[in-house]
Amino acid sequence: MNPDTMTSSAGVELVVDIGPVAHGGHCVARHEGRVVFVRHGVPGEKARIRLTDAGESAKFWRGDVVEVLEPSPDRVPHFWRVADSLTSWEHGRPPVGGAELGHISLERQRRLKSDVLAEQLKRLAGVELSPEVEAVGAAAADSGDTNDGGAGLAWRTRAGFAVTAGGKLGMHAHRSEQVIPVREMPLAVAAVNDLRLWDIDLQGIERVEVAAPANGSRPLVLLAPAPGTRAKRLSTILAQLPAEVSVASYDPTNDETLQLRGRTWVQESAAGHDYRVTGAGFWQIHRDAPETLVGAVTGFLHDGGFLEPGAAVADLYAGAGLFTAPLADAVGETGSVLSVEGAPGTSRDARKNLHSAPQVEIVQGRVERVLRQNPRSFDALLLDPPRAGAGKAVVSQLMAANPRAIAYVSCDPASFARDIGYFQQGGWSLSALRAFDLYPHTHHLETVALLTPRG
Repeated sequence: MNPDTMTSSAGVELVVDIGPVAHGGHCVARHEGRVVFVRHGVPGEKARIRLTDAGESAKFWRGDVVEVLEPSPDRVPHFWRVADSLTSWEHGRPPVGGAELGHISLERQRRLKSDVLAEQLKRLAGVELSPEVEAVGAAAADSGDTNDGGAGLAWRTRAGFAVTAGGKLGMHAHRSEQVIPVREMPLAVAAVNDLRLWDIDLQGIERVEVAAPANGSRPLVLLAPAPGTRAKRLSTILAQLPAEVSVASYDPTNDETLQLRGRTWVQESAAGHDYRVTGAGFWQIHRDAPETLVGAVTGFLHDGGFLEPGAAVADLYAGAGLFTAPLADAVGETGSVLSVEGAPGTSRDARKNLHSAPQVEIVQGRVERVLRQNPRSFDALLLDPPRAGAGKAVVSQLMAANPRAIAYVSCDPASFARDIGYFQQGGWSLSALRAFDLYPHTHHLETVALLTPRG
């Protein structure tokens, strides 16, 4: 954010017509010809907004809805007061981030996410599709699909919190350093809320990360101490946490985790396998995401005849081995699976998780470097890159490996669509696509695609 483009109009209120949804959790409105990205609205509404980022020389402005003048029929009461823009601005503060679609019915949320994915695919890849975003878990089972206290809640098995200057648990407002105290996290599973971290004096801590596996195994609390925090202060906090919870200190600058009590890892389960995930190592946060994504990936590859005994496959950006283990099951001991992961700690977890699978080769390093130094051919590839996507160089390397198919798992429709465009330019086609609402009440979604060479 450029400070030169801020301040002059921030805080001013305007009345606007809320236009179409855009990628990033906001809708597009216009004021005197200028684009305004508005959060907490619904397309078709007329609303009063408060500008939050509005410099006279800025190409566009940002704002929050503070009053709805003509509501959409899809608007519902927000389930979380501190994330509700209307209530928050009444009390003179912005809402916390992380539940920016909580004022919209779940069915409409999914339609809006479908619109975003379709727009990104058309604009960045030239692909015309109208993909349906599928409900997952409890939201899929709830035939009423209401937003009145059940559907779309209690799905996060991982949650991150900031800490206020006074030592209270909090969360950041969107695009802000302001930390707002919280006393619940409705999107998190009960095991996270049962810790009652908001009752603890967290002075000396800058951030708290919690992992509470869906299988009910021992939760882990990671404390990121501020510089100079003494061991005695950590001991005081430790004494306030339930005895059955593992606790560790964590330094995000060097990815170092130090045991305070219990273990520095959690045990996750999916697709008939158990996985050790250390510290802040990556794991899908929706309680039903691992099974859902493994099923989608293996379904695409099995149905196309690309995943069978004896096949050579690779799992890129492999993490702790969520996909590697079921791929190894499918190819059997006569096949081979190359697992590539950049994070050293997570790669060590993968070695522990897959030590009994001799057909798996685990390599720690950046995907582009490993593929460049170890050129080989594969029957099928799987990639699950971070939010930034794979990028043009990696996509070129993947096509050069001459696989018969590539399964692409993505958590960002923009980088996903961009990469699909690169594949299309290289002579590949998007053969199948599924999209999942793994992050209800937020703008995020997950996609699984099958790509195959044309002809």
